[in-house]
Amino acid sequence: MRLVHTADLHLGYRAYHRTNAYGINIREADVARVFRELLEKTAKIAPDLLLIAGDIFHTVRPSNAAIADAFRQFSRFREKAPDTAVVIIAGNHDSPRAAETGNILRLFAEIPGFQVAHQEPKRLRFPALDTAVLCLPHNSLFAERQPAIEPDPDAGINILMAHGAHEDLKLISHFGAALLRSSDIKPAEWSYVALGHYHLYESLAPNMIYPGAIERTSMDVWSEAGRPKGFVELETEDGKMTFHELEGTRPVIDLKPIAGRDLPPRELNSLIESALEGVSGGIDEKIIRLRVFDVPRDVYRELDHRKIREYRNQALHFNLDARPPQVTRLSGSGAPGRRLTLREELTEFLKHRWKPDSRQVDREALIELGRRYLQEAEEAEALEDRE
Repeated sequence: MRLVHTADLHLGYRAYHRTNAYGINIREADVARVFRELLEKTAKIAPDLLLIAGDIFHTVRPSNAAIADAFRQFSRFREKAPDTAVVIIAGNHDSPRAAETGNILRLFAEIPGFQVAHQEPKRLRFPALDTAVLCLPHNSLFAERQPAIEPDPDAGINILMAHGAHEDLKLISHFGAALLRSSDIKPAEWSYVALGHYHLYESLAPNMIYPGAIERTSMDVWSEAGRPKGFVELETEDGKMTFHELEGTRPVIDLKPIAGRDLPPRELNSLIESALEGVSGGIDEKIIRLRVFDVPRDVYRELDHRKIREYRNQALHFNLDARPPQVTRLSGSGAPGRRLTLREELTEFLKHRWKPDSRQVDREALIELGRRYLQEAEEAEALEDRE
């Protein structure tokens, strides 16, 4: 049997407040385009089974446009690959906290050949394939009564599909997803374990795979820079596995940081310009970050902020992440110490003192976002002063 495994589509994802000629957020259009590429390539493979391991949408309540486009694209896939059975489970992004709220993924069960597990664990059987698929959507892993994770003894091929964060990933935060343990899954007992939630391709065992997201949609998008996006194809008879790269993703580039200590503004401007000119194919319409360390506030204010704004207009998103010198605070009797900068106060509060109400909060991503907002405010202030 041949199967295709994908996950973390995040349809409806938006970022950067930039729209195309049709008024659609550019990043939302990027995700929709790559989703079409995924289905087109899968239709050409014509697998017996297509597994989609959660987070079909980026939010619990996606826009009508995102829902309509997903239904349309899945229906077209059904026409192109009429013999492929499709199994979808819900992830944390598309699972309401209250079961009575309902789940939009149920809509796709109306398409012939599509089966959806959105709340309860569900075992699906495909007699013609001698295959059983145990589906563990996000909410089922948080239920008071945990499902029995066991293969079907009457099936020749047993597949486990779950959406959660595996313990081997050693993630600092797993964004509200359930923690999966090999001791519970027992991967050796399954023909294949299809996981979703982690956005990078990762093989945790020869038969236990995260295919990664189809586009770079993490809160910390820089962690995905330079890593390919795609999906997994598996031949169960011989265990041959192929990772198919998706070519339509937008480039995300995290440039080599610049050490800015003791550099005057003119030299720092030159280094920033050289770094961006060194981007292969130019910076047009790309997502780029350049970190510059040890830049005092007075030097930062004297940078060429007009040029920086030109870079921002040229790229889809350019983050010049200028960080002030790190000062080691010495404590001692009668020593009041230096007053923290606003950026340092923000970092100190979010990292050590703030206790979020939700487990889905990524502290590091939030710190990164706060720093960016402060930096943009400083740039605007610097530009006004120079004018």
